[in-house]
Amino acid sequence: MKTPKLLIAAAIGVAVTLAGQHTFAQGIDSTAKKIGNKTASIAVKGASTITDKTFKGKEGPNGETVYIDKKDRKYIVDGKGKKVYLKKSQIHDKKKD
Repeated sequence: MKTPKLLIAAAIGVAVTLAGQHTFAQGIDSTAKKIGNKTASIAVKGASTITDKTFKGKEGPNGETVYIDKKDRKYIVDGKGKKVYLKKSQIHDKKKD
């Protein structure tokens, strides 16, 4: 009688351990993605500052720096490092502190 209970307890223990490891691995994966996105964003912003002009006195919809490329298109860099081109209505004067 003790053998089936022992097997059931062992099976439950293995299942809990595997589930815990999967959750831990997801946390590492999500942290790596956040670090990768931040690194990409910083790299694109740095390259944009060097190769393109910044739109002085203007900011994006949420206070972002606005860049102007060689084709006179205005854009911001999002949190994942992608250029997001803006319409004129999305650009406004910088708020004074």
